[in-house]
Amino acid sequence: INYRNLNSDLENLLNEIKSFGVDALAVKCDVSVLEEVNSFIEKVKSHYTTIDVLVNNAGITKDGLILRMKEEDFDDVLDVNLKGTFNTTKSVSSIMVKQKYGKIINISSVVGIAGNSGQCNYAASKAGVIGFSKSVARELSSRNINVNVVAPGYIDTDMTKNLPDKVKEEIIKSIPMKRIGSPKEVANLVLFLSSNLSDYITGQVINVDGGML
Repeated sequence: INYRNLNSDLENLLNEIKSFGVDALAVKCDVSVLEEVNSFIEKVKSHYTTIDVLVNNAGITKDGLILRMKEEDFDDVLDVNLKGTFNTTKSVSSIMVKQKYGKIINISSVVGIAGNSGQCNYAASKAGVIGFSKSVARELSSRNINVNVVAPGYIDTDMTKNLPDKVKEEIIKSIPMKRIGSPKEVANLVLFLSSNLSDYITGQVINVDGGML
């Protein structure tokens, strides 16, 4: 698990994983900095000897209408969401190519497909993840490496918790299933794409959005 700030949530997650009788390792790393990513991946490789699955889930938002958006807010979101995905994928690819196996799952968003007012930086980063993933899927498929994209809709996370109730009501109206999704429903798809059940699936974008798009 990669983290930027050590907190009780991370410690609880590590303890939960270990309670299933498996090993867990947390390494501090800013995914937007390639040198830190290379060091992170090296630590994981030396600890576990192989890296079979990479899930690119690090993401930030710095919302604002384009007329008011600061240049650094645009750059910061692309650095973490898009360049971070490039950095970790690049670093892991050489390991997966040598072992002739790997699953890479990149978390995008329905916003990267449909766009969203006040999120031109976030939408651009998540659309970039889709194009990046489709290209890398073509490059790595002959080495038995699958690259796929999960595009969640509105999910009950820290990112959406602070939305006003009125906004949440409008969102739910736009979802055919009439509810916000749970993190577990996204995780279930990531689990499937990490397993051998998805061996013949690569370069795909799969929405988890209750039928929103």
